Amino acid sequence: MRKPLLFAGLVLAILTLVAVTGRYPSDLESLGARTEDLRAWHMERPLAVAAGFFAAYVVVTALSLPFAVWMTLAAGALFGFGTALVLVSFASTLGATLAFLTSRYLLRDWVHDRFGDRLRAIDDGIARDGAAYLFTLRLIPVVPFFAVNLLMGLTPIPAVTFYLVSQIGMLAGTAVYVNAGTRLGELEGVSGIVSGPMLLSFALLGLFPWAAKWADGFIRRRKAYAGYRRPAMFDRNLIVIGAGSAGLVSTYIAAAVKAKVTIVEAGRMGGDCLNYGCVPSKALIRSAKIAHQMRHADRYGIDPVEPGVSFRRVFARIQDVIAAIEPHDSAERYERLGAEVIKGHARLVDPWTVEIAAADGQRHRLTSRAIILATGASPFVPPLPGLETVGYLTSDTLWDEMARRDRAPRRLVVLGGGPIGCELAQSFARLGSEVTQIEMLPRLLVREDDDAADAVRAALEADGVAIFTGHRAVACGVTGGEKWIEVEVNGAHRRIAFDDLIIAVGRAARLTGYGLEELGIPAGKVIETNEWLETRFPNIYAVGDVAGPYQFTHAAAHQAWFASVNALFGVFRRIRVDYRVIPWATFTDPEVARVGLSEAEAKEKGIAFEVTRYGVDDLDRAIADGSATGFVKVLTPPGKDTILGATVVGAHAGDLLAEFVFAMKHGKGLGAILSTIHIYPTLAEANKFAAGEWRKAHVNPTILALLGRFHAWRRG
Repeated sequence: MRKPLLFAGLVLAILTLVAVTGRYPSDLESLGARTEDLRAWHMERPLAVAAGFFAAYVVVTALSLPFAVWMTLAAGALFGFGTALVLVSFASTLGATLAFLTSRYLLRDWVHDRFGDRLRAIDDGIARDGAAYLFTLRLIPVVPFFAVNLLMGLTPIPAVTFYLVSQIGMLAGTAVYVNAGTRLGELEGVSGIVSGPMLLSFALLGLFPWAAKWADGFIRRRKAYAGYRRPAMFDRNLIVIGAGSAGLVSTYIAAAVKAKVTIVEAGRMGGDCLNYGCVPSKALIRSAKIAHQMRHADRYGIDPVEPGVSFRRVFARIQDVIAAIEPHDSAERYERLGAEVIKGHARLVDPWTVEIAAADGQRHRLTSRAIILATGASPFVPPLPGLETVGYLTSDTLWDEMARRDRAPRRLVVLGGGPIGCELAQSFARLGSEVTQIEMLPRLLVREDDDAADAVRAALEADGVAIFTGHRAVACGVTGGEKWIEVEVNGAHRRIAFDDLIIAVGRAARLTGYGLEELGIPAGKVIETNEWLETRFPNIYAVGDVAGPYQFTHAAAHQAWFASVNALFGVFRRIRVDYRVIPWATFTDPEVARVGLSEAEAKEKGIAFEVTRYGVDDLDRAIADGSATGFVKVLTPPGKDTILGATVVGAHAGDLLAEFVFAMKHGKGLGAILSTIHIYPTLAEANKFAAGEWRKAHVNPTILALLGRFHAWRRG
């Protein structure tokens, strides 16, 4: 309660001072008379009067009292231009900084608690360009200085930056009023001090930081394009390289706004997600889950049966699923939308020219005002000795290979404990393989918290997967016709025999063969981009897996919106890509879905938090469905319902997470979820009950005791 009381006391003191001083007239005639009285005292004790005036000015500006203009005029009349300018300049800046710090101490936490998410964009802008914003405001006299002080205190701008910029920015306006004060007797009114042309001059001067920033960008662009000749005319508004999720969304947006757009794809339309990743893996997971339910049908009162699994039919169904979804991503669809679709390999020739090598060997070039690189990623294959000898599959190649088989691999090793590795290990185990999963790190799913990863490990082991975490693969080979992989842990080595090996240790961005090296576009693990997704050349953008930082289809589509809008309309305004609320899920059984911070990340960043947890084993619908395994976990600041992060483990976790994603995106807390009606009985009630757990943990016991007494009194 200390801050509210201090704030109330400060407001009361300011109102009292304004009321008391308001009894005395504030006009130029009265000001001149008081200045004459002070002048005689100043002649006798110049230092004392100067010090007293300085202190009084600091107090007036620190308390945001409406007397600063009168005191500035008085300073000019009393001390002369030079001395008055120094006194007022430093006193006003010091007082403004005290007001700034007072606002930050008393109001910032309260304002951000209630409007934090709505103010996030403002905070981001101040963090980037706070000094320029402040300088501009200080140079425009029509903007009340006290309002600038108080509002800036609510932002993350450093106090030192605030002081230095204010010291410089207020100097011009201070000089004008001080100079006017030196001829106080000639003034007829305060309104005559600052003329229209002078206000315009100040406003133009306030634009200087932005002009300097634009000039710096212009110079950088000229430097980037040095040595290249820009075409006088362009064949296209936009060329997109890659027809995965990011490329297709970019093309769709361009076509929708009637831009002339070409998309170039060397492989299959739809990219990895449709053909090798999201779609086929989820179809495989579904078939594996049906097989699992058949074996455990007794849990539902039905006689269990061992399923007859034909890999040919399972993978034929997967191809049917791909074929059913394929029209959404087809060349025909995008051509109907107005885009040009070219089958071939694209390579950058210069910042505006793309050379396309068609499948028939012909090459031709197109120029474009903007280019988007959406070349995706491919499975990373580690340099493991003997790997080529034993042969291996990846998440890209296993689909065609398995479609030719009647049965599941008898002994399968999955190398990798991330989402792809876990999904494939569980699916193949449920379809009849003896699966061994090897992970070099101490546990599976290292991006998730221990409790989520432990739930997945327990489920995989229950399905028969042998899991070796903390084991590093060191070599592969064949002995006596039997394939093996050698692993090392704590200096000890062992060999694991297998019939098939799936490499699932991650995916690497496709960076070679597109002309990046020749153009000098920086790329490490991914192509380097700025906050607008621009590469070294402002008209060349990179999105999706090739740009990072997330390798999710939905993140790629999210980036594509920003890149395409910037590419087509950046001449008017560029929009910074927003990564604040990015969800993801691992589609094991149980699923793991997360958005925002995990416990480990919050600890690593030093963010204070508390955990609210609701066990799905208590949820009616989950019990009825026989899926009462998992939990909902929400991270919030201590004592507040603001959602810092949420993890859901259980059936349909990816679907359940959407409510938390929506709440975080739109600044809603657990209270909003708790007050929302959820259909009974549904799994989505888990979110409401988790919010209810938070509420129960934050009930004020004093209020409860008072309520008990109230109801006792009501009973008589």
